[in-house]
Amino acid sequence: MPLTCAGRPNADNDLSLVLELERELQTTKCRRDRERLTRLLADDFTEVGASGTMWDKSSILDMLGTEIPVEIEVIEPTGRVIGPDYVLLQWVSQTPEMRARRTSLWRRSDTGWELVHHQGTPL
Repeated sequence: MPLTCAGRPNADNDLSLVLELERELQTTKCRRDRERLTRLLADDFTEVGASGTMWDKSSILDMLGTEIPVEIEVIEPTGRVIGPDYVLLQWVSQTPEMRARRTSLWRRSDTGWELVHHQGTPL
């Protein structure tokens, strides 16, 4: 798992924690837990899905609440610290139906790390 730390003393810990949160977000348990999702997604969260659909926090919470559970594999994760409180992750998702290249921007807040933006591009 190539992760770069840009010279920050706690960057390795930040990258590991954010990758763990990203993996958690792909689990059915997390995707069905509206309270957990509310904490992990920033209030100003946006997503451009692999389908091309644009989502905000409210709409993605509603969609995930009705989503048919599917196994999502996280492949080839890479990440880097891009600012004092920002981490960029890139990875490939694999489900039985599709593969997509994924990019997620995480921001550290007073309450912990939160996902600010996510984009999926079909492969």
